[in-house]
Amino acid sequence: MKKRVPEFRTEEQEREFWATQDSTRYIDWSQAKRRKLANLKPSLRSISLRLPVSMIEDLKVLANKRDVPYQSLLKVFLAERLEQERRGVTPPVAADSGNAACRIPAPGRRRVSPPPCGP
Repeated sequence: MKKRVPEFRTEEQEREFWATQDSTRYIDWSQAKRRKLANLKPSLRSISLRLPVSMIEDLKVLANKRDVPYQSLLKVFLAERLEQERRGVTPPVAADSGNAACRIPAPGRRRVSPPPCGP
């Protein structure tokens, strides 16, 4: 049977406690479940990304229809695709959805030669 985790009055007390204790004596990690901490503000990093002008214009049109900034819409699109990739569920790519040579290969596949994509 696991020990009961004590009540702490402050974060400092809790920090000191866990710095000196083995958590496996208190917590059965085999029963642990992943949780998303929705109220935590994620750390952000600025990046520079070169996109075709037409793609940016299309994104701005879609964002305007949804009444959101285009950069926010781009983050939503990226987050949705990352989640699909994590689950292993990727939608088929339409034949006319851009330069096929520039598409990222499916997991487990690799390109034979570099794609003829712009800078």
